Amino acid sequence: MFRRRPPLPPFPPGAVLVGGAARDWQRGVVAKDYDWAVPDPAGAAQQLASSTGGSAFPLDEERGYWRVSAPGGIQHDLVPLPNDLTADLRRRDFTVNALGVLASGKVIDPTGGLADLRARRLRMVSAENLRADPLRAWRAARFEATLGFRLESATEAAVRSVAADLAGSALTLPAAERIRDELHALLLHPEAARGLLRLEDLGLLALTLPELREGLGLTQGGFHHLDVFHHGLEALHQLLARRPDAPLPLRWAALLHDVGKPRTLARDPQTGRASFYGHDKVGAALAAQLLTRLKLPGDDIRRVSALVGAHMVPLPAGEREARRFVHRRRDLLPDLLSVMLADREAARGPASSEASRRAYAHAMSLVLAALEAQPTPPAPLLRGEDLMALLDTPPGPRIGQVSRALAEAAALGEVQTPEQARAFAVRWAQANPEPA
Repeated sequence: MFRRRPPLPPFPPGAVLVGGAARDWQRGVVAKDYDWAVPDPAGAAQQLASSTGGSAFPLDEERGYWRVSAPGGIQHDLVPLPNDLTADLRRRDFTVNALGVLASGKVIDPTGGLADLRARRLRMVSAENLRADPLRAWRAARFEATLGFRLESATEAAVRSVAADLAGSALTLPAAERIRDELHALLLHPEAARGLLRLEDLGLLALTLPELREGLGLTQGGFHHLDVFHHGLEALHQLLARRPDAPLPLRWAALLHDVGKPRTLARDPQTGRASFYGHDKVGAALAAQLLTRLKLPGDDIRRVSALVGAHMVPLPAGEREARRFVHRRRDLLPDLLSVMLADREAARGPASSEASRRAYAHAMSLVLAALEAQPTPPAPLLRGEDLMALLDTPPGPRIGQVSRALAEAAALGEVQTPEQARAFAVRWAQANPEPA
């Protein structure tokens, strides 16, 4: 059923391996994160750090929690060994996680987790445990997608009950940061789109990304064969098929690229044809809003918003336009192309054709060639103070305008020397006078 069990790290004295690492060892999967219950967490952490070449530090000295960061991105968390290990395991979320492994290889399995592992079944330890920490409902959907298991019927009913009670405020929503971390663990998996569909099915997506759900049932026509919601999921799937190492902001951008469509929908009164003018800009603002709510880092939010806001920019038809495209959007490349391609590949409606796909691929190749030919912007030919002296203009927006125009001309190869740059700056300033 599962692969051969991998070797385990050396056990600290008196330690029990618990949780996900114990589960993955049974499945024949090498873990990156190890959870240990030990009599002396501080001493065990120092010993582990010494034997692995890692570093040990306390996570919570009052409760005796320690962590060891070892080479290769491996992490060990150590907590005090409970007086009653079996009772402690029975407080966990799912039976497959309520396992303990001793140094001898003996498995402690008080809830039948081994049988559930063999059956690829995700079963709660108890409904009370799920309700004690409602985040476990999100974890159920993640485990289904990432472990390839299936919720058994009573557990699925309990998860749906948790979602309903959260929606009705009978239960308190988990902290946004915790929900974000569950979403990120899901988004980092190749089956992320399937996991998001499961969140929707279980009633959890409405509590997480309600803006994304606005596209449910919103048909588009033209190039599109899916509604707006499912198109976003398919774009994420297409992205991961081509860039399995895509960073999280890029995954978010693919998923959310059309999130602004429902709020910009307009239909022709005669033909009924839908249009979504400005959905890119509305979507950029919505993406920033919902990711801020989920407490993503500011740089990631700005990256996602910029990618969503630029995904409708027309691709170039020739080499010169390709150089301009690269110059104006260099900071977003090549990720912007990845979002645009995922969007295009997720659209297989009646207007799509092999010829249009070839034309799109050709335009992208022009951009990639221009980016390869000029991987970094050319050095400025004139500094700001040079332009101020040349144009007899004080510091201010005007110098910024001229500087940007000059930088684009240099990127296009229209000016290549300081002399040409000075002539260009004078001509541009004369042709673009300041408003009176």
